[in-house]
Amino acid sequence: MIDAAVQPQAVGVIVIGRNEGERLRRCLVSVVSPGRSIVYVDSGSTDGSVALAQSMGVEVVELQIGKGFTAARARNAGFDRLMQISSQIAYVQFVDGDCEVASGWLSHAARTLAEQSDLAVVCGRRRERFPDASIYNRLCDLEWDTRPGEATECGGDAMMRVIAFRAVGGFDSKLIAGEEPELCVRLRAAGWKILRLDTEMTLHDAAMTRFGQWWNRNRRAGHAFAEGSALHGQSPARHWVRQARSNDIWGAALPLAAIAFAWPTRGLSIAVAIALYILLTARIFVSGHRNKRAASDAAVFAFFCTFGKFPQVLGQFQYRAGARFGQHAGLIEYKSTALRH
Repeated sequence: MIDAAVQPQAVGVIVIGRNEGERLRRCLVSVVSPGRSIVYVDSGSTDGSVALAQSMGVEVVELQIGKGFTAARARNAGFDRLMQISSQIAYVQFVDGDCEVASGWLSHAARTLAEQSDLAVVCGRRRERFPDASIYNRLCDLEWDTRPGEATECGGDAMMRVIAFRAVGGFDSKLIAGEEPELCVRLRAAGWKILRLDTEMTLHDAAMTRFGQWWNRNRRAGHAFAEGSALHGQSPARHWVRQARSNDIWGAALPLAAIAFAWPTRGLSIAVAIALYILLTARIFVSGHRNKRAASDAAVFAFFCTFGKFPQVLGQFQYRAGARFGQHAGLIEYKSTALRH
């Protein structure tokens, strides 16, 4: 039950999506409730998502195509509309349209925010709906299995305090990825805290069954690492500096050096590089296994963490090249429209 201090009308929901089809229906069903204000922000869907949301009594905002679609822009637009239709909202649950919100999460998250006035954000456990459908779905589920407690960042599904969100100006609409951790950098700099709860929050449907999807998802992550470190790398948070530097070393510097010295060392440089990649993978495996991750899961996660350095460094180069020539990258999507129906 929600505390007396947290009335149902105090919690609003913002859903964002693009051609999510059945996933969007499940998402909306999980949050629609009498008296609750909900805004769905659509980014150019062609699958009837807008009509679906409207048929369920949900307020809809359709983003204009010409300005470019980003999750950050969609969430900001949803927040603005939510504030227009309800002045009583103190807490906002952001959720992606391919996620289903767990029963009881909204009341539990709101109660936590009401009880701890220094919290700006609370998030919980996001799980993959079909982790066994592909190794890439399984990797998503493992990635989201993070420790509860005070955190430095959150993901796209999270409940935020309205006054904190407003105080820092919301999401940076220009970011094509990594907008939530970037927002958390500014929130923490302003004195707010982020808390990860050991509570079921959302069920996500990645629908990631092909290697190319996994590659693009990691390329997008690399773009976010580079842009995040460029924005806040000099701040006390040193935002994503370590991640970007690691990708530069393992994804570019080491393989290039191994190739450059392959002839004079008669291939020894290649052998050394391979040995170093094996050691990195082993280190990640040991860390995961010590954190009670099953050996098979730890091994898969470690291998793909190492291999992921290559698409991630490409994403970093993409951001840096665009920044150098004053060009802003478009969305890097990993879901195909065909998979969203």
